[in-house]
Amino acid sequence: MKAKVVTFCILFVASAVLSEDFKTLNGKEYKDATVSRIEPDGIVVKTKSGITKVYFAELPKEVQERFHYDPNHASAYAAEQSANYAAYQKQQEDARRQQHDMAAKNNAILAEQQATQNRIQTLQSRYTTLQQEENGLLLKIGEAKQPGAEYWQGKHKSHHPNPQKSQLPLLQSQLSDVRHQKGEVRKQLEKAQRQ
Repeated sequence: MKAKVVTFCILFVASAVLSEDFKTLNGKEYKDATVSRIEPDGIVVKTKSGITKVYFAELPKEVQERFHYDPNHASAYAAEQSANYAAYQKQQEDARRQQHDMAAKNNAILAEQQATQNRIQTLQSRYTTLQQEENGLLLKIGEAKQPGAEYWQGKHKSHHPNPQKSQLPLLQSQLSDVRHQKGEVRKQLEKAQRQ
């Protein structure tokens, strides 16, 4: 019994490995082709030029019968393959859309972060400029409050009027404006840094 089974297996494998020629209904030939897989709608053959699927609808009736071709089964198989391919394409499209959406979100986040960083730098620069203006005004105010040049009038020391003293109200008004702007910029800067 074992010898019969072994003989059958050898014959089966040998027949599967043997090369043969296939000719389609439209005249295309596959020489020395080895059938590597049988599917409900066709056979996959290996030739010197590569691996090809030949559909049963392209093959003569005797080849179809030899490989037990059933048109209904082949049609159902083709529909299933088509549905599987459509599902695969949809899955790939969904994955691409998700990647695109994620990239768009990441780009938006990066753009927002860059805009915030630019705003912070602009505010810091403005704050530094206002600080320099404040220091300059304080210096001018200090100079305007100083007495004028000294001179001696007899035994008494006197001072000439300071010509800058008349500008003191304008300088103090400018200082008030600069300090107000500086306070507003500081608030905006603190808010931007918290974000």
